[in-house]
Amino acid sequence: MSSLSSSVLEVEIFQYIDAHQSDFIKDLEEWVAVESDSVQPHLRKEVIRMMALAADRLSSLGATVNLVNLGSHQLPDGQDLPLPPVILGELGKNPQNPTVCFYGHVDVQPAKKEDGWKTDPYTLTEINGNLHGRGATDNKGPVLAWINAVETFRALKLTMPVNFKFVIEGMEEAGSLGLEKLLEEEKQRFFSDVDYIVISDNLWLSNKKPALTYGSRGNACFFVECGSKDLHSGTFGGIIHEPLMDLIALLDSLVDPTGRIQIPGIYDSVAALTEEERKLYESIEFDLEEHKNNSGVKKFLYDTKNEILLHLWRYPSLSIHGIEGAFHEPGIKTVIPAKVIGKFSIRQVPHMDLSIVKQQVVEHLESVFSKRNSPNKLRVLMPLGAKPWLANVNDPLYKAARRAIKIVFGEDPDFIRDGSTVPVARMFQTITQKSVMMFPIGAADDGEHSQNEKISRHNYIKGTKVFSAFFLEISKLH
Repeated sequence: MSSLSSSVLEVEIFQYIDAHQSDFIKDLEEWVAVESDSVQPHLRKEVIRMMALAADRLSSLGATVNLVNLGSHQLPDGQDLPLPPVILGELGKNPQNPTVCFYGHVDVQPAKKEDGWKTDPYTLTEINGNLHGRGATDNKGPVLAWINAVETFRALKLTMPVNFKFVIEGMEEAGSLGLEKLLEEEKQRFFSDVDYIVISDNLWLSNKKPALTYGSRGNACFFVECGSKDLHSGTFGGIIHEPLMDLIALLDSLVDPTGRIQIPGIYDSVAALTEEERKLYESIEFDLEEHKNNSGVKKFLYDTKNEILLHLWRYPSLSIHGIEGAFHEPGIKTVIPAKVIGKFSIRQVPHMDLSIVKQQVVEHLESVFSKRNSPNKLRVLMPLGAKPWLANVNDPLYKAARRAIKIVFGEDPDFIRDGSTVPVARMFQTITQKSVMMFPIGAADDGEHSQNEKISRHNYIKGTKVFSAFFLEISKLH
């Protein structure tokens, strides 16, 4: 395809998208109205209804849609609850075209008006150009933007530049139950002819400048347990080794006031910062004051953009999350708690090994504990471990997306990492062995998981345009 014909096509496509803004927003309004909260069991039927709506939308484009039954899962109370099906969709089988698989989810986090929402979370409401509603940015808006882009090609009767596949689930907010097993089962079938995988389930770093995400940290969660039996502080206080004091000493030993992890050897395997990667940080748009305002934080541990981004993306961090077993209700209860469990996690980065991280944590805590000469029992567990994810920014996927962003937004994107953990990106990359890219269209202030979640009309419509441009660009680069 010549650059001239490509640019004529873009104009036609973009004009169609602009002319059909209200239709695309009406679709988002319909989807947001479904309370597809996958966390709360009583709303599981709504999640299943949402999956059917998404399947119908794909079918209307002419896609072949398979709603894969994943069975059920057991709740803590013993109740069996059906898992929502996963959509495996397919549109186009031209052997000359690359095949791009899009992943998204249509379940949402819990939301109630009384939680602090200014509007009904399940009624899409436009305020000052922002479309407020639960799922607007996470992840119904981006899923629809991709579908809108495909629909635009169909409506204009244009030749599809790529073959499409879709993986859409309804349990992402509850841990993507059943997805990993399905991907394993389908890697030689559904994914056999897939060239690229695109995930649009995260946000830009800035409120205004587009970004492409090429990595995320992993997460290792730990429980450290001390103690045996509740005792009266008047009868025993001052003459015993109190489990909570042991635990506080252990937790206090993990991180110093500058945020540096104190576990010996924890930084030994951290990947070295390359010159190529260092250059990516120079052009990144990151406003410290804007980031403080978005998060409600008054002061960061670091004062410069580079230091903050490096410690958010490139270096591990340790966070303490809580203590189970200690009295936490209003009032005073003068008991020495019997058994207390401290909970913390380490966000690890390439090339940290989970098994080595666990060993380092256990050895450090045992060393600190032994110096206290406490008779209490110490137990350290790692109930959850997710590995970091890293992609190659020189992959054709990223080159095509960069070109598409330049066409639509008029500027090059920031290449960013995500400080949190994105298990699905690593899962797709490991199982399918395909190129994976995270292609966000939501802004940093969209408030995913928070009250008053939104996506701006600007980002939703330009997101539809940028996906359309991406289809053309990846077909040229493939």
